[in-house]
Amino acid sequence: MATNLTEQPRRRVGILLFDGVKMLDFAGPAEVFVEANQAVSGYEVILVSADGNSVQTSIGARVEVACAAADAGRFDTVVIPGSELPPSTFATPEVLAAARHLSWNTRRLASICSGAAILAELGLLDGRRATTHWKFAAGLARRYPAVTVEPDAIFVRDGNLYSSAGVAAGVDLALALVEEDFGADAARRVAQLLVVYMQRSGGQSQFSASLTGPAPRSPLVRKAVDLICADPAFPHTVQTLADHACVSVRHLARLFRAELERTPAEYLAFIRFGVARDMLHAGNSVTEAAMAAGYGSAEALRRAFVARLGISPRKYQQRFRSTGAATAPYPERALPAAVS
Repeated sequence: MATNLTEQPRRRVGILLFDGVKMLDFAGPAEVFVEANQAVSGYEVILVSADGNSVQTSIGARVEVACAAADAGRFDTVVIPGSELPPSTFATPEVLAAARHLSWNTRRLASICSGAAILAELGLLDGRRATTHWKFAAGLARRYPAVTVEPDAIFVRDGNLYSSAGVAAGVDLALALVEEDFGADAARRVAQLLVVYMQRSGGQSQFSASLTGPAPRSPLVRKAVDLICADPAFPHTVQTLADHACVSVRHLARLFRAELERTPAEYLAFIRFGVARDMLHAGNSVTEAAMAAGYGSAEALRRAFVARLGISPRKYQQRFRSTGAATAPYPERALPAAVS
């Protein structure tokens, strides 16, 4: 019999806002938690700031908050969003002090996008895995060498600390937290209500393989690329791609090298590997991933993974197996004391 959740107290979710905060970084997760209340009586979302005053967001709109962080009480979950501004600008001493206080008064702590810089500055990520938006990842790793930055992940859970890539990835993380709290059915219902995907795993790439690297400039290369991406498992050859683009093999190869910095065969292998990787993230078997990506056999996929990553696809899948934070293979750890 289903548990009646309507009489249970709602989990308090605190979101720390500050001047320059990226609107979607906090509005996206907030909407997930609020929408979850249509499926379960789950969450009370409370916006706070360092001093209790309203803040000006990235789009210029001012947003009122409920109170100052120091007066907000204890939370079940605290979310620290990010900003397009440099961390040295938005992570003021007042914001850092508010985040430190909140970290002491929550069961779990999550950052969105460059909000990870606040957690790192407080020392909360030392010795831990974390992610951020790909364009901030190198800077985060360089400034905080004690943090293991995973620049390709959509979100990462390490103990009771969570971090995500930017903007829409905050929705992915929030859905994973709902799934952790109330199960897959509740998270799926929220995803349906918001008309978003539910099952982008934490280990999945921040962008698909076809979005990485240079973009094709000429219509001829774009035509060949679109054919590959539409059906990576098809037995494409340089000749069939050239025929489709109505050019010679030599001319197509020259265009691919000039525009994509790869030969047609290398680009095809690149796309197929990305498809297989995402299939593994989604929980498919090695054989299913190999067939869907056009490898022909599980052994061929194994060789490709060992050549590219140094591990087998099965070990890779075990390392990143998660469609939500609840199944991440890392033990619970208490939040560390913040560094003063």
